[in-house]
Amino acid sequence: MEISFLDSLYQFVTNYKKFIFWLGSISAFIFIFSLLSIKWLVALIPSDYFVKKRASKFKNTYPYLWIISLIIKNILGYSLVVGGIFMLVLPGQGIFTIVVGLMLSNYPGKYSIERRLISIPSIHKGINWLRKKSNQPPIEI
Repeated sequence: MEISFLDSLYQFVTNYKKFIFWLGSISAFIFIFSLLSIKWLVALIPSDYFVKKRASKFKNTYPYLWIISLIIKNILGYSLVVGGIFMLVLPGQGIFTIVVGLMLSNYPGKYSIERRLISIPSIHKGINWLRKKSNQPPIEI
């Protein structure tokens, strides 16, 4: 007896209903989260971020709050990077999400990677388009 492709697909779906449901739910959540947060996060980037370095007054004045905010920012940034990687194959704005996640996170070589990514014309154009929708000036490079 030969099992056809449709029969084997039906058996797969029947056996893994919960897994397929949760995978679809996670995909939908990531898609909605990216739609709601990307525009806001891109608007937070200073337009001269790639032009001049800034010293943090917050770090020297409130060191404990700075550490807590750094931890929260990195958790959010790395979550966006992971979500963006998933969105490369699932519904969502994967490239934009990865770029914003990389900008939020702290790691060695961050600045040079960001400059290379933002120099890609399609990414630069897309980020400036989102900034324009938020009434923010374009990013200077």
